[in-house]
Amino acid sequence: MESPPQDDTCSICLGSFTLPCQANCSHWFCGECILNVWHHGSVFQQCKCPICRCFINLLKPTDASVQEGKDTKASQVLKSIKKYNRSFGGEPSNLIQKLQDLPFFIRRLATELMDPRRPLPSVFRAHITFAVSKSENSGKMMHNILN
Repeated sequence: MESPPQDDTCSICLGSFTLPCQANCSHWFCGECILNVWHHGSVFQQCKCPICRCFINLLKPTDASVQEGKDTKASQVLKSIKKYNRSFGGEPSNLIQKLQDLPFFIRRLATELMDPRRPLPSVFRAHITFAVSKSENSGKMMHNILN
């Protein structure tokens, strides 16, 4: 497997690569950095490459990264990369794999829904907009009845 160019740095953290991974668009990132980009977005959507903005559907860690996987943090990053690849890489997953990934996705979704800095999902926005417009209409009708 390839490795990142010697004089190159991660375009996310601007540091030297730790657990380097190559995206399907051929750009290189630290494994943890590109996973943080994914965690910043929706749990059910692929992240986009910070350089070319194409959807990343496959992350390939280098052989050296896999060897470093004996470290606890490195092994967690590699497990997350495997989950990402399983979710968005197009390979068919069986029911057991989906059930094994379910706690991860539920935790991510709960975190996403509870974050006060995130905008509301569009379904909730639609319900709130409908409720507000309905209350404004009923307020106007009440005003017309009273006057």
